[in-house]
Amino acid sequence: MFSSAWNFIKRHKRKFIFAGAVVGGVYFLGKYAQKKIRDIQEREATEYIAQARRQFHFESNQRTCNMTVLSMLPPLREAIVNQLNSESLTALLKTKPANKLEIWEDLKIISFTRTIVAVYSTCMLVVLLRVQLNIIGGYLYLDNSVGKNAMTPLAPPDVQQQYLSSIQHLLGDGLTELMTVVKRAVQNSLGRVSLKQSLSLLELEQQVSWIRAEVEASSERRLTWYMLADDENALADQACGLTEKDVSTIRLLNETRDMLDSPDFSTVLNVCLHRGFSRLLDNLAEFFRPPPGDSAPSSAPDSLSAVSLPLAKIIPIINGQINTICSETPSHFVQDLLMNDQVKEFAANVYDTFSTPQELQK
Repeated sequence: MFSSAWNFIKRHKRKFIFAGAVVGGVYFLGKYAQKKIRDIQEREATEYIAQARRQFHFESNQRTCNMTVLSMLPPLREAIVNQLNSESLTALLKTKPANKLEIWEDLKIISFTRTIVAVYSTCMLVVLLRVQLNIIGGYLYLDNSVGKNAMTPLAPPDVQQQYLSSIQHLLGDGLTELMTVVKRAVQNSLGRVSLKQSLSLLELEQQVSWIRAEVEASSERRLTWYMLADDENALADQACGLTEKDVSTIRLLNETRDMLDSPDFSTVLNVCLHRGFSRLLDNLAEFFRPPPGDSAPSSAPDSLSAVSLPLAKIIPIINGQINTICSETPSHFVQDLLMNDQVKEFAANVYDTFSTPQELQK
């Protein structure tokens, strides 16, 4: 019986060997496939956790951006009011001076200048801080990532402080120069307009458009200069006594300058300026409503021309807008800028660029 079985095996030896190889191969292939599947699942889980962590860090960083903007608005407003002090002129008018008309003319120019400067500088503050804090946020994410702990931090606290102090240019020399340019444009546009002349909202919008066109077409400075100085000496002065040895801070400032020079930044800044001036005109529209009982519907296309006010009555309305524009309490004006979809998308792109390891960007 055993010999028969043995003979059967010998006769079919090759078949048994082949079958064994197949079965063994299938077994090991199965084990290999299981290992690969586990590796893929573990890698996907790790990537998902890392992506979720990165997204959480990004969203937290955007909340920090928003809070920082709101905290910077009072000092911005103070800087504007200190240099364009219309309140002193208003107080002087109450004394009924002999040169009353001259003071009114000065008040006209200062009121329009400071409100338009407030729109420009608030928009600049929003987009500049979006760039700066997302560059810092991206580097902080890398610094805190697994495997980065043993390396030199990309954004240590002292570098962050030096770097973020460069915002003082916008609140200092940049703001002063912006005021000069805007004031000249306001003078050119409104200087010859009589205080008694009535203007409709549409005509007021046209005046603002002319002022904007002159400011933004100026060959003296690009808008980005008011946010960040061009030359290294000015950067050194504005960033807490920066020296040539502070390589990390210089790198951050140069990276910021590169971002400010990009077409995407220009697009986002223009979107914010368009939205900001539109919101300003929306605020002014409240004072140009037809009297109660007027049959003309306020939503009609020609309603912007339906009501006109003497320029002397428009001046105090314009003058008070800075308190809404540069309000530390979230106003419609600031919310429109902070919640703008293109601003959010731009912030995400900046964060993504600086939170991705360099070897992955190659």
